[in-house]
Amino acid sequence: MRAGKQPNTSAVQYREIEADEAGQRVDNFLISKLKGVPKSHIYRILRKGEVRINRGRCPPDYRLKAGDVIRIPPVRLSAPDDGRALGPSRPPALSILFEDDDLLAVDKPAGLAVHGGSGVAWGLIESLRVRRPRARFLELVHRLDRDTSGCLLVAKRRSALLALHEQLRDAEIDKRYTALVRGRWTDHVRRVEAPLLKFRLRSGERKVEVSQAGRDAATQFAPKRLYANATHVEIRLLTGRTHQARVHAAHINHPIAGDSKYGDREFNRSLRRLGLNRLFLHAQSLAFRHPRDGGKRVIESTLPRELAMLLESLDSILPSDDSGV
Repeated sequence: MRAGKQPNTSAVQYREIEADEAGQRVDNFLISKLKGVPKSHIYRILRKGEVRINRGRCPPDYRLKAGDVIRIPPVRLSAPDDGRALGPSRPPALSILFEDDDLLAVDKPAGLAVHGGSGVAWGLIESLRVRRPRARFLELVHRLDRDTSGCLLVAKRRSALLALHEQLRDAEIDKRYTALVRGRWTDHVRRVEAPLLKFRLRSGERKVEVSQAGRDAATQFAPKRLYANATHVEIRLLTGRTHQARVHAAHINHPIAGDSKYGDREFNRSLRRLGLNRLFLHAQSLAFRHPRDGGKRVIESTLPRELAMLLESLDSILPSDDSGV
């Protein structure tokens, strides 16, 4: 290991379990709190009795109760990728769209992964935790691809996380994206239902394809504006599969602009000449029931400047003979 990149060792921690942390297994609690510590090591310190609940040993499947005091022994926290991690050495600043005692909504920039690791120095959630050291609970409610920008929910209480996960399972959270796709749209609203299968290439790269062996996935596309050889669309995700919008768009021969994994090379090249250097996919809004009072909340993110400028360029350089749909 290179000099200056030795793992840090944490101090002994004593944590009192709050009401919204109760009910979860102690092993899952430790995995969520000790980021960067291998699961094998977490189970080892449990087996050896180094983790204590109310001064006594506990099995990995012990369910935490409100008021329990947990002793977490010193553990070694790995440095990211022996100095080969990509990105800034300090956590990036983040724009907050909404915040209360239960959750916050972040305006995620394109190019920022939601989690660190695999050559990424800082993920969004790690950046939040570093910038908010007194926060006792910060967990992602859902995810966005690294190259996708826009609305991302983070729970500040475990009760909020569980309630929002239930809404996700029941397809009650309305997730809407805006994208630019190749070609002129010939339908009005189109629903795509095609199962998606995740796999890895020999290189280790993760990809997704339409396959009957995959999981059910449904996406709704609605055109917003037609251009000479492109269409600005709104995408509504009816399920939440990995790379879903990108793969379904490519599946119907309307790949998303700037998509280097599933897109069209020539289409992407033509748009780079107009200044597009990223994926044109933006999570524009989230609508959900607030986990505390059940009231409807709608979080919105403005289209990033570089994407808005591209649409202005298309208006002037590639005019449409039908500006409306």
